[in-house]
Amino acid sequence: MYIISLFQKVDVAEKIKNAPDSAYQIGVVIGSFIPFLILGGIALWMYMRAKKRDENGY
Repeated sequence: MYIISLFQKVDVAEKIKNAPDSAYQIGVVIGSFIPFLILGGIALWMYMRAKKRDENGY
C-alpha cells in the first residue's frame, strides 16, 4: 500500500488554489521539490563515490 501511495498523482495547482493562506502555499511548493532534491543528492553522492573508486583503481 505504501508503494502505491508514492505513485499517486498530486495536483499542486489545485492545492495552492484551495490554500487557506500564503504559508500553506509555500509549504506545498517546497514539499513538491523535496523528493527531487533528495534524488538529486543521492545521484550526486553515487557519482562522486564511483568517481573516487575509479581514481583509486578499484
